[in-house]
Amino acid sequence: MQHAALALAASTAEVPGNPELPVLPHTGELIVGIIFFVILYAIVAKKVVPRLEKMFAERRAAIEGNVEKAERAQAEAQAALEQYRAQLADARGEANAIREEARQQGAAIVAEMRQQAQAEAERITTNARAQIEAERQQTMVQLRQEVGRLATDLASRIVGESLHDEVRRRGTVDRFLADLEQTPTVTSR
Repeated sequence: MQHAALALAASTAEVPGNPELPVLPHTGELIVGIIFFVILYAIVAKKVVPRLEKMFAERRAAIEGNVEKAERAQAEAQAALEQYRAQLADARGEANAIREEARQQGAAIVAEMRQQAQAEAERITTNARAQIEAERQQTMVQLRQEVGRLATDLASRIVGESLHDEVRRRGTVDRFLADLEQTPTVTSR
């Protein structure tokens, strides 16, 4: 603390005059300072402030314009989104309709193929039955001929006379087969 008091005493000792009076600048310096301040204020007020105001106005207009553009863009984006959603809903509905139509067509094709398969199976069955019947008839004819030949050979051996004459043989075979068909068959239990 003593050092601070000594420093204060030394600073007051250097100033001539009354140490308790405030230090005032000289009147000429004060007038020149005021003139320069007024000139500087006028230059700033006339040149700098209008430019700053103009720049602030432009910036405000740009910001407001950008805000309006952003709002318009957002409104357009919202409208596009709604349109997209509507198109998407239409596309989904159309896809469902196409899917349902394809399902119906598939069912119709399956039913048609089933009918064709049944018709083909019936045709094959009918042809097979006809072929079996034809083969049965042919087998019956061959069997009759074979049985007739065997019967005439056997009868020729038993009777001792030749039954190879065609007319005789046929008559004998036909009688034998007719008798055979009229004889009731005994079924075993």
